[in-house]
Amino acid sequence: MARDVTDQTPVSSRDELVAWFEAGSKPPETFRIGTEHEKFVFHTDSLLPVAYEREGGRGGIRALLEGMGSRLGWENIQDGEALIGLYDPQGGGAISLEPGGQFELSGAPLENLHETRLELEDHLAQANSVASRDGLAFLGLGMSPLWTLAQTPVMPKSRYKIMTRYLPKVGTRGLDMMYRTCTVQVNLDFASEADMVRKLQVSLALQPLATALFANSPFTEGKPNGFLSARSEIWRDTDNHRAGMLPFAFETGMGFERYVDYALGVPMYFVKRGEVYHDVAGADFRDLLAGRLPQLPGERATLSDWANHLSTIFPEVRLKRYLEMRGADVGNVEHMTALSALFVGLLYDPQALAAAHDLVSPWTAEQRQTLRDDVPRLALRAEIDGRSLRDIGREVLDLARAGLARRRRLDPQGRDETRHLAILDRRLESGRTAAEDLLDLYAGLWGGKVEPVFSAERL
Repeated sequence: MARDVTDQTPVSSRDELVAWFEAGSKPPETFRIGTEHEKFVFHTDSLLPVAYEREGGRGGIRALLEGMGSRLGWENIQDGEALIGLYDPQGGGAISLEPGGQFELSGAPLENLHETRLELEDHLAQANSVASRDGLAFLGLGMSPLWTLAQTPVMPKSRYKIMTRYLPKVGTRGLDMMYRTCTVQVNLDFASEADMVRKLQVSLALQPLATALFANSPFTEGKPNGFLSARSEIWRDTDNHRAGMLPFAFETGMGFERYVDYALGVPMYFVKRGEVYHDVAGADFRDLLAGRLPQLPGERATLSDWANHLSTIFPEVRLKRYLEMRGADVGNVEHMTALSALFVGLLYDPQALAAAHDLVSPWTAEQRQTLRDDVPRLALRAEIDGRSLRDIGREVLDLARAGLARRRRLDPQGRDETRHLAILDRRLESGRTAAEDLLDLYAGLWGGKVEPVFSAERL
């Protein structure tokens, strides 16, 4: 999330929170595609991570943001005196920082996948032009392959300080998640409560497939970590009060009200008043609704508090006023566009969505969870209901391809959006993930060294 929401409209009831979600429904003709991705920043000479401020004449993250701001003409996002991001005042997207200096683009809401691809290419061209002046570059992997937590810099964002203190109390991998992982996600719209429920169920059930298809985080601290998607494994013990597969989403009666009840039960991190982030980690949002939050007596909830609270909930698919697919490791531009293509094809075509729902409906909560638990290690070899993810992936990709073909969104060369699925065709044909290709290089050509990955996966 690039900017915390600043809507100070007061809210005092559960019904108002439900209405906030309902207001996110959109006519299908206005559906858009929002693609977000994070990437590591490193010094090209030393392969070390990049601190916020310049060190010994070497470039820093702040200087990178300043350079991007000058180049793009975007406005600054501040946290006190610290520059922590940029946003396009024309609604064209935003750039923000993750806790360890991961550089994030939150893309504009776009009409088709051809625009998504061009946006990603343009962003990386601009970013590399600025970064190269200071000897910096970007790495597209799901987990930092070389740096220890101690080596990883800390960005000066107040909400991250609160999370850094809190997460080790509720899981073993929270700091790894914050400082040493990168993801790509696609954000998609819904037309109604019923449409949201069906899309949420399909995308939740198939999020392990996304994890498998895009797995490319097999290294930690210079050696194989035993996983194909270590980023996905980290989420299994980050904070299970706010992460996971949301089994209740498949139950009878699922809707906005049920998600509100879930979100109200997730402990808070902070309340922002003015420029100050108040640490209320572990507090109950219902107390803020009622004006009885012990840490801030008398303060009552606003819509910005609600939106910001929702941004601190991390299930495999997250509901806001749109749906966020959160299961994939980041990769190159082709890889990132393919994630968006997969779910646009499945969710934005009614026929594909209905068929995908029929496919996943027989799966039980236990089967879905077992698949989620197995996929970081096994990727496309993981199984559910007697079928491998590779086999299921072929069926799902056929549905997505047909959905994209029916959308008939053509580029200037007359090509439809199905071309953006090509990398997934190759993955399913071979049955191999990017992680397995990298492990082969490590064991062979790279001679047991991970340093070459900075060139191989440079964005």
